[in-house]
Amino acid sequence: MNFCKKNDNALFFSSVNEIPNTIWDVLNCAENKYFSKDFLASIEKNHSKINFIYVVLIDDKKQPKAFASIQIVDFYLNSVDNNFEDFISKLKTVARKLHIFPDKKPLKLLICGNTFVSGEHGIFIKKNNDKKIIIKELAKAILHFVNVDKHLKIDAFLLKDFINESLFIADELKDYSYNAFSVEPNMVLQIDGNWKIFDDYLAAMKTKFRVKAKKAIQLSATIQIENVTLENIANQLPKMTELYKKVATNAAFNLGDFNLATYKDFKEKLGENYILKTYWLEDKMIGFMSGIINQNSLDAHFVGIDYHLNREFAIYQKMLYNYIEIAINKNLKTINFGRTASEIKSSVGAEPQDLTMYLRHKKSITNKILKLFLQRVQPTPFHQHFPFKTINLNEKH
Repeated sequence: MNFCKKNDNALFFSSVNEIPNTIWDVLNCAENKYFSKDFLASIEKNHSKINFIYVVLIDDKKQPKAFASIQIVDFYLNSVDNNFEDFISKLKTVARKLHIFPDKKPLKLLICGNTFVSGEHGIFIKKNNDKKIIIKELAKAILHFVNVDKHLKIDAFLLKDFINESLFIADELKDYSYNAFSVEPNMVLQIDGNWKIFDDYLAAMKTKFRVKAKKAIQLSATIQIENVTLENIANQLPKMTELYKKVATNAAFNLGDFNLATYKDFKEKLGENYILKTYWLEDKMIGFMSGIINQNSLDAHFVGIDYHLNREFAIYQKMLYNYIEIAINKNLKTINFGRTASEIKSSVGAEPQDLTMYLRHKKSITNKILKLFLQRVQPTPFHQHFPFKTINLNEKH
């Protein structure tokens, strides 16, 4: 059901298509693909089980000044793998002992951010606005919306993936009973401006890592790569979905299953800015990779891998090097690899970018218990590699 609700300084919409074009024009946020109408509409269209809410904050003159993307999902505690980082496995134990979270019934979780992508993709703020005030107004607007709409029955609120530079703003959420905790970092590779071709990247590596890279390239030499287009995507989606599910099943924690039919909309609306490739051994698809070019970055999205063949043919490593080659060829500045497989991503040069989430349970007593628990949460440690040669700053150029 579509609606437009409002309070004194916020408008609420249940579909991105209900937001008037005048609001998009004033916000002027589409340069960031994650806040473009096309990107958001594609996600919304293909995920009918998720309840989407969009918040537009307005100023005293009723002009839009900020935008927030919200998804409401059913989160089953039982769906979380016991091997996941200590945070979730301990939370399950505490939750069951104290009966603070439903065991069989799903937890109704309101998420501000993008359910399917790591990073700060939930809140857009126009320039020349006080970001601390905006974050407070957003917290109040979300609470107002939930209190007014009795059908929602939200159990908990999650604002996700703030980088360290944003914490002085996001920490304002603590005044609204949100609890901060660290999660697995986003692995980021800075593209050196001197890398004009992929061989320049390899040349920048220490011998040990360059040998490893060349071995992976050799193992994967027989793999053929095919660009996914609007003409061939229909034939490829079933096998891509099968491969994606293998990766998703291995993942310890998912807020939601991604519907790969979304890729068709991405290719239609984002064109060359959406990267989608499949990997083949003769006539057998053994993997796929996806990603978006957003401003000066290439953001890796989902991949699919035939794990039985991964070690023999270095499929995943080939994908990582393909992301790097694409970024170099397109003169991009960074690659955001996301927050899984941190160690292998560090071996190709990515470094961790800390991320913080803010969680609040609707019940105050439960929230206090949660606060004590979250204070002890730390991301799973991993071995950080440093594959590049150190630069002697005293060298003369």
